[in-house]
Amino acid sequence: QAIGKHEAVRIFTGAAVPVSTDTVVMQEKVEVEGDQLLIMDEQLTLARNVRPRASQIAAGALALPKGHCMNPASISFLASLGIESIDVCSIPKVNVIITGKELLQAGQPLTPGMIYESNGQGLQAALRSLGVEPMGIELVGDEKLDIVHAIQRAVDADIIILTGGASVGEYDFVPAALEACGARKVFHKVQQRPGKPFYFGTLGKTLVFGLPGNPAAVLTCFYQYIVPAIESFTNRKYFSTKTLTLANSYTKKSMLTYFLKGKAFGDQVEILDHQQSYLVNSFAFADCLITLDEGRESYAIGEEVEVLVF
Repeated sequence: QAIGKHEAVRIFTGAAVPVSTDTVVMQEKVEVEGDQLLIMDEQLTLARNVRPRASQIAAGALALPKGHCMNPASISFLASLGIESIDVCSIPKVNVIITGKELLQAGQPLTPGMIYESNGQGLQAALRSLGVEPMGIELVGDEKLDIVHAIQRAVDADIIILTGGASVGEYDFVPAALEACGARKVFHKVQQRPGKPFYFGTLGKTLVFGLPGNPAAVLTCFYQYIVPAIESFTNRKYFSTKTLTLANSYTKKSMLTYFLKGKAFGDQVEILDHQQSYLVNSFAFADCLITLDEGRESYAIGEEVEVLVF
């Protein structure tokens, strides 16, 4: 039943506004004396405290776009529309295998010929930054059979990442171990620096990435190759590519694409020191990777380069 002019009706918080009413005044702002309602809200205006129909989303409008990363607010929003379920892209299951009999875990006493293992820690942090929690990180030696067994334990993943043993040295058994497990090699070795021994293949439906052992090469290959693979699962773009101008010059070998650690500022990017594949210290300060083309040998200050910003 509609109410008339100069009339009011009491409703509870969140209730539908009765027909022919257009404004709600808070109970704390009124006093009732007999059949008279005294309003003491100097800021009361037309439609105050009323939530208009379709104010959150109009009928037929797109609630969330394809590729949206679901978060608690997204779930609450869809629930408020009465949506019970949606199709989502899965976060890939990832297993990491670190090879090298010379590797020690942090905290152990360092002995001659040994080094502290850092690739597992770096990859775990890199994966977590993408919202991927690795199922397992296993440290094995350099023996082919040990690597074979580690691969067999890891095949329940969507992605397997191996570090070390990917080149052609006497103890580089990763490609052979993968072959023994029935992996199909897609390619092995890339004309790039760092990360030339990079391996990619498949083991059934599992994607397999064989990375070098040097820490800077590991992270470089992760950003250049493994991140796009994870994006194919999640349908989400994690990093952007920009064109920036060089703040310093650089000379390189031809016939190799270089990925250099850099620091972007404004429309410029600085090539950092310590670019060797075994040096990871400058990576701690880098926020991008600079791509220098295979066919070039030198770059001058002010030249435009492609930069992967992370």
